[in-house]
Amino acid sequence: SERKRLVAYPATKVALITSVESAAYADYVKVTKARWPHMQIDAYDVHVQGASAPAQIAARILEINQSSDAYDAIVIIRGGGSVEDLSAFNDERVVRAISASRLPTCVAIGHEVDESLSELACDLRASTPSNLAELMTPDRQAELMWLKSSSGHLATALAGSIIAAKNDLIQA
Repeated sequence: SERKRLVAYPATKVALITSVESAAYADYVKVTKARWPHMQIDAYDVHVQGASAPAQIAARILEINQSSDAYDAIVIIRGGGSVEDLSAFNDERVVRAISASRLPTCVAIGHEVDESLSELACDLRASTPSNLAELMTPDRQAELMWLKSSSGHLATALAGSIIAAKNDLIQA
């Protein structure tokens, strides 16, 4: 826990490593855009299972870290599956790439009960890709309601201050 870094909240720009044809990708993007449409998501398409997956994932992490793009975090997601389907995220190359990343890493692999070594090595872990999107973004509607309420309180306080200042001038 002492090596975990804070992830920018809300993030402005993230590098998303996943299969862009997956439900995990669709869910993460949908939840993120509904909650906080201001976050830029650059997708890096990789295989998320099979023999080529670990090398592709590790290479993308390295590529993003060497990029001149200013990312707040690297996000790595995959939907559920069998232990064999999720094995790429227990591969030493992937875990070491996550651990060596200069950028904070956020990982959500599988479903609530699944836990990979990648999730243990990352800076922010979530139970599902949708849950990760929720952890990384504020709820836009709640933020707008808070701003509306705060502006009302500020207007009331300002009006009170103006009346008090006016009364002070009259009495002086």
